Amino acid sequence: MTGALPAQDLAIVLAWHDWLDLFAHYLMISLMSVGGTIATTAEMHRYLVEQHGWLTQTQFNDSIAIAQAAPGPNVLFVALMGWNVGLNAGSYAAAALGVLVTLVGALLPSSVLMLLAANWGHRNRERRAVRAFKQGMAPLVIAMLVSTGIILGSANSDFATDWPLYAVSVTAALVIWRTRIHLLWLLAAGALLGALGLL
Repeated sequence: MTGALPAQDLAIVLAWHDWLDLFAHYLMISLMSVGGTIATTAEMHRYLVEQHGWLTQTQFNDSIAIAQAAPGPNVLFVALMGWNVGLNAGSYAAAALGVLVTLVGALLPSSVLMLLAANWGHRNRERRAVRAFKQGMAPLVIAMLVSTGIILGSANSDFATDWPLYAVSVTAALVIWRTRIHLLWLLAAGALLGALGLL
């Protein structure tokens, strides 16, 4: 793609070994994505925002929020993170490379593993060990999702400022747990609160 980039909040320089490290890290994250890729956002935040500084906190949060509000699979937020990392590196070509690196890294191992595990699990679904494993994974998945909510709620790293985000996260979790309301309604409500400047 050509054309001038809009002004970026962050300018970074990525060497080839940085791209390779990004790809390898997303390969590893893929194998941690029990409960869906969204459950690994805590590790993505640690790697992209805290360790390397390749994304700002705002870019990280926006990548997730936009992908969740858009139609399509939830994993689109991974592509947006890769796109923003590339934009911060200074070009649309780097942004496209970021999408390729992060998306392939996040999807390839888990897709292959899931295919193999699903076939094996179906053949052995009546075994006690298989049933126990499925039940034992439930609290782990819940804990990873809670950690995602904590990270997204700490946009300003100040509880006095961020408490409305925590309140919305807790309220949304309770509504999802106790009702059958569609997630899109909650996303719309969150967008409305943000547009009104209440978050």
